[in-house]
Amino acid sequence: MSQIVKGVIARAKGAPVETVNIVVPDPGQGEAVVKILTCGVCHTDLHYREGGINDEFPFLLGHEAAGIVEAVGDDVTDVAPGDFVVLNWRAVCGQCRACKRGEQQYCFDSQNATQKMTIADGEGAGTELSPALGIGAFAEKTLVAAGQCTKVDPQARPAAAGLLGCGVMAGLGAAINTGGAGRGKSLAVIGCGGVGVAAIAGGALAGSMPIIAVDIDAKKLEAATKLGATHTVDSSKVDPVAAIAEICDKYYPGAEGADVVVDAVGIPATWKQAFYARDLAGTVVLVGVPNPGMTVPEIPLGDVFGRGGALKSSWYGDCLPSRDFPMLVDLYRDGRLDLDAFVTEEIGIDDVEAAFEKMHHGDVLRSVVVI
Repeated sequence: MSQIVKGVIARAKGAPVETVNIVVPDPGQGEAVVKILTCGVCHTDLHYREGGINDEFPFLLGHEAAGIVEAVGDDVTDVAPGDFVVLNWRAVCGQCRACKRGEQQYCFDSQNATQKMTIADGEGAGTELSPALGIGAFAEKTLVAAGQCTKVDPQARPAAAGLLGCGVMAGLGAAINTGGAGRGKSLAVIGCGGVGVAAIAGGALAGSMPIIAVDIDAKKLEAATKLGATHTVDSSKVDPVAAIAEICDKYYPGAEGADVVVDAVGIPATWKQAFYARDLAGTVVLVGVPNPGMTVPEIPLGDVFGRGGALKSSWYGDCLPSRDFPMLVDLYRDGRLDLDAFVTEEIGIDDVEAAFEKMHHGDVLRSVVVI
């Protein structure tokens, strides 16, 4: 039988979120019902509320989640009831052109649940919900495609492990998977919110040196230092492009910038800074999500040609959840990746709107809803 549980929805563009009763169907073919333990409050959820993703309201928000599989469809074999899982939004299809050429981390047809969850009662009763990133985990339980459930070490703290479901994986993967950060390479990260600091942690894991954090907020620069930044640049006081070049030249004489520059903000001004802050043949990685309507800043084509290298965007840190999530949880359990440092506070399911406000003010890396 279907179940009625509490969930947090965005009913209309810009309207405050609401906690309502929702209907979660029994899992069908290829589906799983997951009891949510924790879910991080990500900036993408705010993008959904503000209509920055699409206009398919109402949305069931939340996607950075850890939980326990409660039930699965008859054909599901990869996960079973009782499994501790981190939810992902790249459940690979195995059939698209990317999957067929062995590049599942770029799957172009990621799977979601076929059935829809709905509003149970009151205003809009029976209305189908659009789950954020196909997950919808600001809820006591949610329905997902079984491939969206990635089994990890059940001894991991759910509030920490669940953050791999989006922000931490996006930033860490942007540095390592997309940008190729590693030994002998310098890394600069512009924007030190949750995703940017995760990119810094990724660079530290990979052995990059130096690792340069750029932001205008002293608290964020302090957090970046704790997670691996060797240098910080307050871009409200100095030119970050010149500062990055100066630091890198001390490590690699003649360097004109960093080998890898991650833009974790996603606005034209920071992307342009990233472009000019990289060394010859360096790589720019855009992982900050731009708003619709933003355009690439005007840059002379000769500068694009003359610097060589690569200009990339990173979807979900170019990750493969089945490969990356268990490995990163193991690194966390071994004390080599401090996922706990990303958890600023634990909150209740009714506190999501207040968490959005804290996000606006830069007061948190992550607020995590504990169900």
